[in-house]
Amino acid sequence: MRLDTPKYKTSDEVDFVIVGSGAAGGIMAKELSTNGFRVVVLEQGPYLTEADFVHDEIKVLGEDLLTNKPKLQPNSFRKTPNERAKPQRALVYGRCVGGTSVHFTANFWRFHEIDFVERSKVGPVPGADLRDWPLTYADLEPYYTKVEWEIGVSGLAGASPFDPPRSKPYPMPPLPVKGSGVIFERAARKLGWHPFPAPMAILSQPRAGRSACVNCGFCLAFGCEVGAKSSSLAAAIPVAEKTGRCEIRPNSYVHRIETDSNGRVTGALYFDEKRNTHLQKAKAVIVCANGAETPRLLLLSANKQFPNGLANSSGVVGKYLMLNSGGVATGVFEDQLNDYKGFAVSRILHDFYELDHEKVGFHGGGGLDARFDATPVNFALNGLPPNTPRWGKGFKDAMANNFTRTMEVFGHGTSLPVEANSFSLDPDLKDAWGLPALCLTYKDHPDDIKLSNWLSQRSLELLDAAGAKQKWAPPVSEQQFAFHLLGTCRMGNDAKTSVINSDHRTHDIKNLFLCDGSSLVTSGRGQPTMTIEALSFRAADRITALAKRSEIT
Repeated sequence: MRLDTPKYKTSDEVDFVIVGSGAAGGIMAKELSTNGFRVVVLEQGPYLTEADFVHDEIKVLGEDLLTNKPKLQPNSFRKTPNERAKPQRALVYGRCVGGTSVHFTANFWRFHEIDFVERSKVGPVPGADLRDWPLTYADLEPYYTKVEWEIGVSGLAGASPFDPPRSKPYPMPPLPVKGSGVIFERAARKLGWHPFPAPMAILSQPRAGRSACVNCGFCLAFGCEVGAKSSSLAAAIPVAEKTGRCEIRPNSYVHRIETDSNGRVTGALYFDEKRNTHLQKAKAVIVCANGAETPRLLLLSANKQFPNGLANSSGVVGKYLMLNSGGVATGVFEDQLNDYKGFAVSRILHDFYELDHEKVGFHGGGGLDARFDATPVNFALNGLPPNTPRWGKGFKDAMANNFTRTMEVFGHGTSLPVEANSFSLDPDLKDAWGLPALCLTYKDHPDDIKLSNWLSQRSLELLDAAGAKQKWAPPVSEQQFAFHLLGTCRMGNDAKTSVINSDHRTHDIKNLFLCDGSSLVTSGRGQPTMTIEALSFRAADRITALAKRSEIT
């Protein structure tokens, strides 16, 4: 049941309007309302609760119950800026209160020290614009710990020899090992690698108002019906609402940030559920709409003062998109694993997090995990070996045998920041509200392709060591679809090459802040959500301090 929260008038000048309620926006709402500020969160999607989450693959996956809807918000894609973009579904993100954190896998890796200083350590990479962050792992470590304890993460501190330093253990023990995890661990140790329990944003023990994981098997892409998945919806937004100072306003599609004659933002313009337009006034605006919709909103907000879009004097809004690279291999075993039960991942390894670039011949690094993340219909369509019959007895026999005997070894790796890789406004394609649609321009850096192939080979090597009866890996191809939406409004000290400073304040506009995947300077090794949340806690501290010193308004 939703709380009876305040209903601010659009004419009320609240302290903060937050655009988006996902991993970043939910934490920002929680922190700022707890710190005494009046907050309105504008979320384009509906406010769904645990009672609305179902195990219906058609409704959830086919009809986009939780995610952006192509019929309402179409996309286009091209490989290079010189090509004409073609309409196609190009990205997915959570379109509901809680955002993508509602349906994500819940893999929860911290970035390591290398992720923040890679440019200094490895030097320039031809064809990319690799840069150091304006902060370090040590700066963010207290906030990683805060995420673990306040949002809820299960794991085992010190289990990996490659882990970065931490100030506190995990608040909960790791989730139970699955069949795939046992096989992964045995094979990895046989190869001299160092597997360990996966840190997961899923409760292994009950918390106040939330159940531990009940192993329902419908985890990745689905909402959690018992609150075990540590989404913003389960872990942050209820705290914000209990303050009595935060209003979550769903079905509110922000399409413009308004500014005054002094170049300061005055509020956010949005469509309500009936497509009526409203302006919510605010002393400051914080955009947490994700790495695609945040740059889109800034570009849509262009005006005479800011002809190239808000906060875009650098010209880099939307650019340097990083999607993360990776390779996957699938194995079928003689004995039943029954991995369809429960959460997706129970074991990972980080032996390849920081590769010797001279030795392997390319830049990057990553990790591997053992998983089974397919639900029945999805498995029938995508999980069977190549050349399996797609109809009749052969198909049914393969399904009956393989569904309980299959596991994947999934590689997660870096992506290099390339200027041409971007989200921009399509000049021709419009959404259902008549606004320019998102255009994805993306061509993987050659090193990202090499890394993906390398991780795919390590995955096959592990399955071979595990004694898989059958194994295969799809060929690595250039990406044309975005899951991780990173780097499009990146952080930096130089206003000529970045969009926000280390306080998440835009260089150009004093009372406009951005915090989500767009803020990232490097991509990490494939699991960005925990870092996005740590940045959100840190940004909320910084913004609170600025506001209390009257340095925003």
